[in-house]
Amino acid sequence: MAKAASKKLASTGRRTFRTRNKIRRINIAQNSKREIRPRLSVHRTGKQIYAQIIDDLKGVTLAAASTLDKELKEKLKSGSNKDAAGEVGKLIAARAKKAGISKVVFDRGPFLYHGRVKALADAAREGGLE
Repeated sequence: MAKAASKKLASTGRRTFRTRNKIRRINIAQNSKREIRPRLSVHRTGKQIYAQIIDDLKGVTLAAASTLDKELKEKLKSGSNKDAAGEVGKLIAARAKKAGISKVVFDRGPFLYHGRVKALADAAREGGLE
């Protein structure tokens, strides 16, 4: 049992590393003459979803939102559905605009671009993020 859990954790780590490295390489190659875009990183658990916009050059989080925020927690019935992910997407887009960010690179991490992750990305785009 412990060996299976360890194997799953290792494969998740490999997927995360592979995805983030690919994002960084493409971001640097496409934007070598311009400013490199910040990364919209998504983390999903069984009960919650988290999003943060990270400046990789400085190693600083510029904006963050999750289903645990007071604004959303009162409004949502559950933090583990597509509606909640959409609300987090709208909130992260609003906070990004407030911080002066309009263009980001989407980082799905080890998660498939489907379901809650896709709902968050779509809502962030509707909120004004490119």
